[in-house]
Amino acid sequence: DREIARLEDIYRTLLKSAGASLYEGRATLIDPHTVEIAARRYTARHVLVATGGRPVRPDIPGAALAITSDEAFQLAELPRRVLIVGGGYIGVEFGGIFHGLGVEVTIAYRGEQILRGFDDDVRHHLHDELVRRGLDVRLQCDLRSIERRDDGSLATTLVTRGAPQQLEVDAVMFATGRQPVTAGLGLEAAGVQLDAHGGVIVDEYSRSSVPHIHAVGDVTNRVALTPVAIREGAAVATTLFGDRHVAVDHRDVPHAVFSQPPVGTVGLSEAAAAAAYDSVDVYTATFRPLKYTLSGRNERTLVKLVVDAASQRVVGAHMVGPDAPEIIQGIAIAVKAGLTKEQFDATVAVHPTAAEEFVTLRDKRAARR
Repeated sequence: DREIARLEDIYRTLLKSAGASLYEGRATLIDPHTVEIAARRYTARHVLVATGGRPVRPDIPGAALAITSDEAFQLAELPRRVLIVGGGYIGVEFGGIFHGLGVEVTIAYRGEQILRGFDDDVRHHLHDELVRRGLDVRLQCDLRSIERRDDGSLATTLVTRGAPQQLEVDAVMFATGRQPVTAGLGLEAAGVQLDAHGGVIVDEYSRSSVPHIHAVGDVTNRVALTPVAIREGAAVATTLFGDRHVAVDHRDVPHAVFSQPPVGTVGLSEAAAAAAYDSVDVYTATFRPLKYTLSGRNERTLVKLVVDAASQRVVGAHMVGPDAPEIIQGIAIAVKAGLTKEQFDATVAVHPTAAEEFVTLRDKRAARR
């Protein structure tokens, strides 16, 4: 709470020093150029919608008894046992947080493997590492209901591959995705088109169907990452008030999942590359970092490069292991620049590091199709 208050104070100071006026309250578009806030109306030549997203709660009996990531840091006491429903970014990250605090963690995910949309080797490797650390990860598992017992615990009904199970926990956390915050803003009345999930439909310059109404960040259902939203906002400001039109390139955006161990990835997965190119070379390595071989810990790191066989350009890089987000930031520059596997190989390794594996990969196989 102190850190959030500190950051908010910094942002308020930045707004004030930039000459911006801040009006607090719920905003509603009255017409394409008019916004109403706390019974007062303001007009503007341009309107920018950046209302973000909110957690989605499944429609099941007892859903109101569960928490989301919004409430996870406001618990009165630490639960002894927690069921996390969902296997995406938020689910695996909070699974690591709770487990690190000594909580008995169960992750229930209805899909065939966690981290849908990521490279399959990354997904399987992280799953195995979570299980190795002691988390109970249940795949193809649906939560059907939650009930409060007299002792305050929660009785949950799970169905795994068609078989019903009962699980008693102290808290249930939904990590079942997020949806754009657009309801009740008056966007439709102003003529702004939304997608099936409520996201604002925009073009490459973040313009909505109403040209002077823009939208950036999670509310657009593009790439739901803070630095992407910041870059989209800066591009809109430059386009409207600078000397040139700027579109944000959403290709090869690096991603990090701050699970334990963490994930870093940039570019195409093996499956996506196989669909995009005629022939794809794949290089992988799994190993124990030196510090773990010395200490005796049995944690393994995965590194992977995905290469277009024709041009030898590296089109994807993936890592699971300590410092993966830090390492992938540097690798992302190389992928964005279109460097080749030969150029990776020509780079001298920094030894002993985990990052050196990206420039020493030699064993090659064809992509799975």
